[in-house]
Amino acid sequence: MKVDKYSIDGKVVGSVELSDSVFSSEVNDILIYELIKSANANLRQGTHKTKGRSEVSGGGVKPWRQKGTGRARAGSSRSPIWKGGGTVFGPVPRSYRIDLPRTLKRSAYRALFSLKARQGSIKVVEDFKVNGKTKEVAKIGKALAISKGTIIADSDDSMLKRSVKNIPWLTYNNVNRISSKDIFYSKELIITESAVLKLNERYAEGGK
Repeated sequence: MKVDKYSIDGKVVGSVELSDSVFSSEVNDILIYELIKSANANLRQGTHKTKGRSEVSGGGVKPWRQKGTGRARAGSSRSPIWKGGGTVFGPVPRSYRIDLPRTLKRSAYRALFSLKARQGSIKVVEDFKVNGKTKEVAKIGKALAISKGTIIADSDDSMLKRSVKNIPWLTYNNVNRISSKDIFYSKELIITESAVLKLNERYAEGGK
C-alpha cells in the first residue's frame, strides 16, 4: 500500500510504499493484547517483600507461662496473629517477565502496525536532523498536526531523543527498540522514510 510522504513542514512531497504483509495484515486483537501485557509485565521490578515469622525481630522468649494466666497459650511474639508478627504467605521478590515466542511477537507487531494503518494514524516523514532543540521538534509536530504521537527513527539519534524528551505529547522510538505501548497508545505514528524500509524488511513474513 502507498501512503503520502510529508516534509517537516507538513507538506506532501511524494509517496512511500508500505509492505502489505506488515501494514495490511489481519488485526488480531488477542496478539496485540498479549504483546501489551508482556510489555507491562516486563516493566515490573518485582522487589516487593514482607517478613515471615522467622525474619521479624523478637520472639526469643515465651511471652507468659503456659498455664494459670487465663490467657491463650502463646509461644512467640513472632506469631502471625500478633501485632508486629510475621506475615503469612506474603509477597517475595520475583520476576514478572513474559518472553513471547519470536514468531508470535512478530505477528503481534504486524497486527499492531496494521491496526494503526487502518485507523489512518501513520504518517511517513522524510528523513531529517535536529540540533537537540525542543522547539525544532515541537515545530515539526505542529506542522504534522500531532496531538499524541510517537516518532520512529531508523537509528539511535541522540539529538532527536533529547529534543523529544521535554515534549509531553510526543515520544521517541528507535526502530531497533520499538515500544509496543508507545505505538498502541499513540494517536499518530510518525515514521521516518528510512525507518519504513527497515520495518518493511524486519517484520515482513519470513523476515529476519
